[in-house]
Formats: sequence, structure tokens, C-alpha cells
Amino acid sequence: MHRTFIPSTAAPEVQSSRAWWFAFLGNKLLVQVNGTSTTIPHLVNLAAIGLVPVRTQFLGTLDDQPCYSAELPENAAIPDGMAVRGLRKLYGVLDEALYIVSSRAIQIMEWDRTHQYCGCCGTPTTQSPTERAKRCSKCGLTNYPRLSPAVIVLISRGEEVLLARAPRFPPGMYSVLAGFVEPGESLEETVVREVREEVGIEIKDIRYFGSQPWPFPNSLMIGFTATYASGAIAVQLEELADAAWFHKQHLPQIPPKPSIARKLLDWFISTP
Repeated sequence: MHRTFIPSTAAPEVQSSRAWWFAFLGNKLLVQVNGTSTTIPHLVNLAAIGLVPVRTQFLGTLDDQPCYSAELPENAAIPDGMAVRGLRKLYGVLDEALYIVSSRAIQIMEWDRTHQYCGCCGTPTTQSPTERAKRCSKCGLTNYPRLSPAVIVLISRGEEVLLARAPRFPPGMYSVLAGFVEPGESLEETVVREVREEVGIEIKDIRYFGSQPWPFPNSLMIGFTATYASGAIAVQLEELADAAWFHKQHLPQIPPKPSIARKLLDWFISTP
């Protein structure tokens, strides 16, 4: 069933109905656990479960239900029947719509936490009433939530795909190449540079595939496909542990659904 999230900064004047509360202890999300079911607390407020947040942020509505992010104090006691989990571990566990809002929530919570004061003059900032922005009343500096664009690209050579593994990956897992956009670059220039730097080959036929928010910590993954043009693989050992060509019918362990890396690979496997 499709669910509709509408972002907003205009919170209800009185929060008297149940809302979704995306509360974080550090970078871990508070979830309600009941057997094999894991979900987000659905409450009028966090006081209902004995929690007093440091600060909260209104996110918008999910199917007309208010959504809030919240920063919990370091000494917060986790209520019975609940736990805190990292978003990576909740990937594919939470309802997809709730996970997407969770990804938004942690970025807005962290941005709010780290922008209480102006980075230019040190004056306390205030939340804009009309947009997601923090403004300095003294020097006028405006800060918006940080977003770090990154490209991710599937490179094919006939029925083969280039996959690589970073040292941080789980044992045996490979994925497509990715990297952050640098100032002054177009997305296509980033794709070419990252591929050249990490595996030493040249590519062609760069085409846009899709995008995905990625809250680790604040990325927007912009997906592309490309085809091999020339060169032999030369792994940049500072970034990668290995890289190789794999036939589409004989792939190693690959990222789980619903990551954009997996969507790229599923598309490639299903393409005649």
C-alpha cells in the first residue's frame, strides 16, 4: 500500500492526537519491539513513555499523521518493550515508509543539534517559521540542512559487471563503485573521476538511473549506468580491497534490497 509523506515545518499548535516519534539516542533510533515486529512509537508525546527530549523537530505528516524527530538525552532510560537500533540494522526491518521518514528524521535532528549557534559569529540561531533553515539574528547567516551528493555507478562490459569491495564491507560482499561529488564538478565528471581513481579504467555512455537518500550520515546517492571503454583494472588500495569483473549469472554477495546499489544490479541482471 502506498503511503504519503508531506514534509512541513509548521507543527500543530497543540499536539493532542497520536504522532509518529522518531527519537534518537545518539545516532540510534528508538523502536518498539514486539516479538518479530519492529515499529516506531506512535504516541501523543514522548512523556507518555517517560521520556523528556532535549529538543524536537516537526517533520511533516505521514498519511495525515504528524511526524516528529527528537534528540534524547544521553542518560535516557529505554522503556520496557523498546530498544535503540542503528538505521543500518533497521534496513528492511521497519516498514519502508517509516524507514524513509527515519532517514529524514536523523538528518534533521543532527542538523538541529549541531546548528544551535552561528558558525560565523557564535550567536544562538533561531528556526525559520517558513522553511527548514536556522538563522542568525546578529549577522544574518542562514544554514540549511547539510546534504552531501554522491554518485554510484554500474559499469557493464557485455554480460559482465565491475564490482568492488571496500575494507569496511561484510566478508565476501561486493558492490558497484561510488564516491562523493567535489566542488565545481558535474555529476558526470564525478563518475568519470571516481572510476578512474578507484579502478583505473575509462568508461562511456554515462546515463542517469535514479537516486536515493542515504542517511549515513547525510548523503544523496545519484545512480548512473555506464559501459566499459578501455583500460585494465588497477585497484586504488587506499579505497578498495579488491575489484573484478563478474558475469551477471555468477555474482558474489551483493548489497541487500532496497539499496540503490541493489536496484542497479537487479536491473542489470534482468536486462536481456
